[in-house]
Amino acid sequence: MNGHRKQRISDAFGAAAGHYDDHAGPQRLAAALVADLAQRQRPDGVGRILEIGCGTGFLTRHIQARWPGAELVVTDLSPDMLARAATGGLVAGTFLAMDGEAPIFEGEWFDLILSSLAFQWFDDLESAVARLAGLLRPAGSLLFSTMGQGSFARWRSAHRAAGLSAGIPDYPSLEALRSILARHDDAFAFDEEYALPCGDARGLIAHLKGIGAVVPSEGRKPLPPRDLRRVMAAFEEGGGDDVYQILFGRVTRAPVRSGGRPPLKTPPAP
Repeated sequence: MNGHRKQRISDAFGAAAGHYDDHAGPQRLAAALVADLAQRQRPDGVGRILEIGCGTGFLTRHIQARWPGAELVVTDLSPDMLARAATGGLVAGTFLAMDGEAPIFEGEWFDLILSSLAFQWFDDLESAVARLAGLLRPAGSLLFSTMGQGSFARWRSAHRAAGLSAGIPDYPSLEALRSILARHDDAFAFDEEYALPCGDARGLIAHLKGIGAVVPSEGRKPLPPRDLRRVMAAFEEGGGDDVYQILFGRVTRAPVRSGGRPPLKTPPAP
């Protein structure tokens, strides 16, 4: 894993922690849908939940409301985001600074592993999904949302119109995610589109800065001002608004077939 890039991502989101909520419309909607899907999957019988990439706590608060009796472990790459989610007494749980792609846990510990809009920052999505699925107890589920290939399509198109390539990371298509999840016995994926009304190019840039999504693809550098002005002009000629394509995925482990459910164990100390 690229430790330098992960640190840049952590720093960028940490810098945005104080004003993230003011810019995070699609993020709120995606978190609510992940929570709804998880509740349909496991409405009860949930002993322990792991959240990956809590941000300021949109999904965390949904989890607490739906499974108030469960033991909750909340993690984020950014200590500042983690602290933001933990403030105010809105949720109770264990809060750990952790790279969700390299969890500190081993073995079958969790009934639910939930994440909303964090997996797009992983270096290797396929390996990360397999690693997290390995932490599920029998009949446990991993449910997540992540950015899809169609996100910021108009901003990308504006770059192409200017003869340039956007620094926004390359997100997977729905077909690619389904291919990754097909390696698991019980899995599915679907997508949703969320409008991003930003008015003009400055509005889009303000949105990206506001949520901390400012670390470009590996090896990419910021555009020179002249090129950026060309892209902004092309974007505004195309309407000035954009869209999120958000992919949702679920992986469920097979239940115990005989001998009953194994006892709940205590995870190793962090």
